[in-house]
Amino acid sequence: MAPTPSGDTRTRVHVISDVHGNARDLARAGDGADALICLGDLVLFLDYADHSRGIFPDLFGVENADRLVELRTARRFAEARELGARLWAGVDGDRAELIEGAVRRQYAEMFAAFPTPTYATYGNVDMPPLWSEYAAPGTTVLDGERVEIGGRVFGFVGGGLRTPMRTPYEIGDEEYAAKIEAVGEVDVLCTHIPPEVPELVYDTVARRFERGSRALLDAIRRTRPRYALFGHVHQPLVRRMRIGATECVNVGHFASTGKPWALEW
Repeated sequence: MAPTPSGDTRTRVHVISDVHGNARDLARAGDGADALICLGDLVLFLDYADHSRGIFPDLFGVENADRLVELRTARRFAEARELGARLWAGVDGDRAELIEGAVRRQYAEMFAAFPTPTYATYGNVDMPPLWSEYAAPGTTVLDGERVEIGGRVFGFVGGGLRTPMRTPYEIGDEEYAAKIEAVGEVDVLCTHIPPEVPELVYDTVARRFERGSRALLDAIRRTRPRYALFGHVHQPLVRRMRIGATECVNVGHFASTGKPWALEW
């Protein structure tokens, strides 16, 4: 916390989401802040803007990555899964071990870049069981939990809801709602996915509605936090809107912007 010219103490927090392999900018994300908050998706499985980046093209090449993106964008999920199954059938070695090894290499780089202190929760493409192996003492991992930063209470809920994409950390609606309930009333509600509001869940580049949470929307209306912060939707129709007393903010696709969103009080 830095003193102001008047002698008052102020707190500045930087918030990011959807890092997707951007370790270079992550190492600077906390500069000038008292703390960094990360709302998940550290792993880069496939970069939809640059199909040569990520675990998938490393294993199967750019042409197959192009095809997978084409199928997913067209919502032809069954064909996308068939493509993946054919490609994996031609790979020597255990699929789970290969993916975990690639994720571990990314996590080693990502967690090493986190400043102290960092407060983080999981994204839908993350693998929570691995986080405890890489989180240094200065990184606090929270999911369905609260923490006080600079006199304000922050609540964290990680992961995403189930979709045809079948990403690693998707959970059922009831389990997700239980985590929202466990957090309770907070000043700042931090989640990976947005509340279920059309303008906040529609991705203008992917041209589809991502899954938002109805339980999160209900909690915002009921508990009225000052802010609801989230990511997940990389190019939202609307990045910021008010729901009652709450300022809802998509804190950005950090992989492409490389810039944190700042909250100061």
